[in-house]
Amino acid sequence: MSSSQMFTIKYVMSASFEVDGVVEKPDVIGAVFGQTEGLFGSELDLRELQKSGRIGRIKIELESKQDKTTGKIIIPTSLDRVSTAIIAASIEAIDRIGPCSAIVNLEKIEDVRETKRKAIVERAKDILRKWNIETLPDADEVFKEVSKTLRAARAMKYGPENLSAGPEVGSSKEIVIVEGRADVIALLRSGIQNVIALEGAKVPTTIIKLTKEKEATAFLDGDHSGDLILKELQQVAKIKYVARAPRGMEVEDLTSREIVEALEKRVPIEKAEQKAKKRRRVLVPDQIIQAAKELRGTFEAILLNSNMDEVARLPVSQLADKLKEFDGVDTVVFDGVITQRIIDIASEKDVKYLVAARTSDIVKEPLNVHLLTFDKLLD
Repeated sequence: MSSSQMFTIKYVMSASFEVDGVVEKPDVIGAVFGQTEGLFGSELDLRELQKSGRIGRIKIELESKQDKTTGKIIIPTSLDRVSTAIIAASIEAIDRIGPCSAIVNLEKIEDVRETKRKAIVERAKDILRKWNIETLPDADEVFKEVSKTLRAARAMKYGPENLSAGPEVGSSKEIVIVEGRADVIALLRSGIQNVIALEGAKVPTTIIKLTKEKEATAFLDGDHSGDLILKELQQVAKIKYVARAPRGMEVEDLTSREIVEALEKRVPIEKAEQKAKKRRRVLVPDQIIQAAKELRGTFEAILLNSNMDEVARLPVSQLADKLKEFDGVDTVVFDGVITQRIIDIASEKDVKYLVAARTSDIVKEPLNVHLLTFDKLLD
């Protein structure tokens, strides 16, 4: 193999040409070397570059018909991108081949390495696909083994109240308190086995006792129900940390990754309470607080727009039906109970705040509506 071919090709230039006459390959080669010679010094001279092995063997393809010759000039190179582009432009500047006028147009510069990379990637995909098929039985066995381990960590009954719990509640120095059995199952799937459920609004005696013996984290839903349970826990149990699902979400609906992240972001209970009080002070305008004070004991409702101007005042008994008729309501303050029906209507009407005397125990707070009670607001 000649020295001119002992190099690694990076790029391949392809240019088409059209000659007004009949020429042969030596004429084209002569034009390529002759009309580019000396344009940019010896560093980019094609003859010198070919001698040093940085330009490969120039390939010419041509065909002559009806006193015209057309064809291609193909030049492989190991030069950098800038030098390759200059050479390509020089080739395109050729205006005569042999005795005839000619037009040369660059068609493309192919990155050989990129083409090679694509071929390698496609081959790698094929290898991986075959590998997966061949090793599937082994992978299936691993899956079965893992599934067996997960099934072993099933929810059990704990204490005289038969609370749903993980198998390590009794032996662990720390416990995670959740709201219900579905939450326990979600944590077990995530590998957290020192978990126990309240299973009701009232805190069981078993959990009160456990919190005095172990370091307890309350992991609660991100809704109003979770707020109420946390308040109850603070009154009767010894809770050290608080973790919450994202606002409007429940623990049982979180992925394993979201569960772990929420527990990693747990905060001391004192800090959680400070944050809650600060959030209430910052987010609630004075007009809402004033309306809440004014409405206590009246069984009336006030509708406010985004500027905190009063849109309407009406009896609480008419609120559900009348709220559907108003547009542009930002806040509803009323001396009554927040029910699921009121929440659904408020959500449809893009109401941001529902402020009432109290909330129903069955309420699930949506993402776009904030629920507040008079007691919480005026505390």
